[in-house]
Amino acid sequence: MARPIWKGAVSFGMVSIPVGLYPTVSEKDVRFHQIHRECGSRIKLQKWCPVHERALSPDEIVKGYEISKGRYVLMEEEDLENVPVPSKHTVSVDGFVDASEVDPVYFDSAYYLEPEETGRRPYALLLKALQSKKVAAIAKIAMRQKESLCLLRATEGRIVLETLHYPDEIRKLEPAKTDFDLDERELKMAESLVDLLREEFQPEKYKDEVRDAILERIEAKAHGESIAEQPEPKQTAQVIDLFEALKRSVEAAKKERPEEPKRKKAA
Repeated sequence: MARPIWKGAVSFGMVSIPVGLYPTVSEKDVRFHQIHRECGSRIKLQKWCPVHERALSPDEIVKGYEISKGRYVLMEEEDLENVPVPSKHTVSVDGFVDASEVDPVYFDSAYYLEPEETGRRPYALLLKALQSKKVAAIAKIAMRQKESLCLLRATEGRIVLETLHYPDEIRKLEPAKTDFDLDERELKMAESLVDLLREEFQPEKYKDEVRDAILERIEAKAHGESIAEQPEPKQTAQVIDLFEALKRSVEAAKKERPEEPKRKKAA
């Protein structure tokens, strides 16, 4: 396994569990470099001082927090390292909640929480407790100069730490207008369509088709092959009758849905 991005302990009552934090995601984005079209050289970005009119080296640069226009408080790395934050090395469990009560809008990033050798037994204890009571632990963790609210939940035989946004970080919007006089026939047809398309979540069914198409084009250009342009989809006329549109959707879903095997009658 890769090196942990954070090491510390989970405090669960009087129990301390030495753990490491590992990313759950390996990004697969297609990344491009900036290239000078004329000579093919890769562009280098420089950190430029407009007063001295020269590029700066990393040791000449310090963080600054703007307190008014053009005025900054300069912060050295040791200033930030020495901030007295209890959650810097310890994730203290404050309580337990029903994970379904946490709106997904609060979720930020997910990490695998893996025990150190000496923490395997208490880790297993916390994992089993979360599973048996069907709850998640609420706590705080400090990483990358920020203290985040977090949720510890059991999934697939391990604990996942999910960082959460604070309420004041969530943008509040006016509720969408939904007070329409809905036609009962339309509602029933929409519900029928939902029932026809309902299925278990199977993430392996899906893939990033845009990324695959870009990689295919890169491969073709690298080998000097001609690139076939994808034709533009034909614009279909907008269906004004909502009920008719739902009806067609239901009929199409019925055709595409594989027939379920008939159940045998009980003897």
